[in-house]
Amino acid sequence: MTPADAHLQIGSLLFEGLDQIDLTGPYEVLARIPDATYRVYGRTADQVRDVRGLRIAPDAAIADAPQLDVLHIPGGLGQEALMEDEAVLGWIRRQAAGAKIVFSVCTGALVCGAAGLLKGRRATTHWNSIHLLPFFGATPVDERVVVDDGFVFAAGVTAGIDGALRLAAMLRGEDVAQAIQLYMAYAPEPPFDSGDPKTAPAAVLAEARRAVADVTARREATARRVAARLGVAVG
Repeated sequence: MTPADAHLQIGSLLFEGLDQIDLTGPYEVLARIPDATYRVYGRTADQVRDVRGLRIAPDAAIADAPQLDVLHIPGGLGQEALMEDEAVLGWIRRQAAGAKIVFSVCTGALVCGAAGLLKGRRATTHWNSIHLLPFFGATPVDERVVVDDGFVFAAGVTAGIDGALRLAAMLRGEDVAQAIQLYMAYAPEPPFDSGDPKTAPAAVLAEARRAVADVTARREATARRVAARLGVAVG
């Protein structure tokens, strides 16, 4: 683990079709960690659009990134294109080898899995993709944040804020993390108890699953190809 007073290099991966909250939620925390440099890195230096069309520009291309202490991998529908992109996967592997913490949010965990980083690990991801984790050799854990050695996994979308706060506490202590949380006024009181499949109304859950059925099928097909490449046997 990085000494508490060491300067930190923190970087997030940016890609076309990511879910911006997977990036910007953790950004609110990571950019406030004391004595740290935070940058966003894209496959190239060109701007991208998130899954809803929001334009986001990276600070630099991944080729120009220094060795990072914290590597943050967001998710989103665009994750599918990265699963067999060896240029990006190779960069993730190289960065992870020297990083203190790898932090995935939502289906960013699947990208980490495609890079071969999940074998033998406990992990989580979005509720609609958690069943795919065994294809990458991981043990799925149905929790909002899962910490496994030098990896922090946050479940779907807004869980990235929780994961980032946990990460901040690991790096700089709980007082620092709590001060960041207070500045953000992060004290959620959602109007509905439907943010989890276990509590959402059955009809709402069924419609949500129907709406993403095609995406889920494509993800599983890709996961099966990756499993074969990684030598992971899944029934």
